Order: sequence, then structure tokens, then C-alpha cells
Amino acid sequence: MRHHKFNVSKTAHYYQLGEPGAHIRQLWIVCHGYAQLASEFLEDFRLLDNGQNLVVAPEGLNHFYKKGFSGPVGASWMTRHFREDEIADNGAYLQALLKKMIAVLPVDVRIVLLGFSQGTATVCRWILRYHPEFHDLVLWAGMPPEDLDYQAHKAYLSNKNLFLLYGSNDPFLTPDRFAQLQEIEENSGLDFEESSFQGGHEIPGAALKELLQKLN
Repeated sequence: MRHHKFNVSKTAHYYQLGEPGAHIRQLWIVCHGYAQLASEFLEDFRLLDNGQNLVVAPEGLNHFYKKGFSGPVGASWMTRHFREDEIADNGAYLQALLKKMIAVLPVDVRIVLLGFSQGTATVCRWILRYHPEFHDLVLWAGMPPEDLDYQAHKAYLSNKNLFLLYGSNDPFLTPDRFAQLQEIEENSGLDFEESSFQGGHEIPGAALKELLQKLN
């Protein structure tokens, strides 16, 4: 048996809060976690919809039934099956979406890239592959993946604001994962500003407001 592959077109979906225009001061690209849908995930960012922010939530290209063969559907960014192809596809998708958005926004718009849970790794892999222009990277309820060479991209990341937010009761963020983050920071010279909040694997409005105040 031989394995072959070739590229095809695929329709990607995204949802947004706000409308593009000269009035937009901040563009947020927010990537959901495993088994979420972008439309549901975007509800966590309603408080940013103030007339000056454009919040865009791309949806992972893979969909599945969360239970059995019918019912609620979820999306994911990748699995270990042909992972390198999915990483490449996600990077190209997100890069194209960012270019589409900034083409209709002021040149001085502030660009915030946020990944939640599984979306944190997706965002990290995207930016290190394509080096898009942005100002703030927010990893929420997830860690930077350990299989990337951050030292090689230190110059690119040196003028970016790096944030890590997590719930104090998040069951997915173990001591081993925090040790992994510390090792990445020590080896790369990068420094994530860490903030915790009372809660679990979630995006509470109060924590989001606090982040917004830091950015402003």
C-alpha cells in the first residue's frame, strides 16, 4: 500500500463581533479550545464589543459529533494523525484570515492574538511559522508547545507582549506543565506575564476585563 497526498480547497468559517472600519482600535483573533465551536466561544468575548474592537473567532477545520453519531458538534484544530499537515493547514488558514482583516482596518490597529486551551498551541505554531505582525499574545488555559524552538524566534518575539492566564483550579494545568513553561522561558529568554484567577478551565468576564485594562 502507498500513501499519497495533495492539496485541495476547503471552506473555513469564522465569526466576529463588531464591524471593520476606521473606528476599530483593536483587532482580536481568538482561537477556541478542543470540542468547542467558534460561535459559542465568541460569546465569552461579548464585553469587548464596544464599537472600537473587532473580535474574530476562526473555527477549527475538523468537526465531529461530541457523543455518538448525532447531537452536538465540536471542532478541533488537530490530532496526532497527519499532525504536520494539519499544523501547516492551520497556519495558512490563520495567516490568510489575519491578512483579510487588517486589509480593512486602520494601519495602526492593535492586534491581539489569543488562544484558549488547544488553541494556545495552534496560535504559537502559526506565529512562529509565518511571523505575522501583532502586539499581544495571550495564552489562556494552555501552555506554549514544547516542540518549538523559541530561541530561534527570540528577536521576532522580543517586542511583543506575552501573557499567560489560567484558573487556579484548572485541572489541565499540572505542575509538570508549569515546569515545562519555566524551561521554555529559561532556554529562550522569553518572559510570559502570568496571571491567575479563581476558577477552572474557562474565560470569566472579570479576568477578561482585567486583561483589557492592561492592554489599554
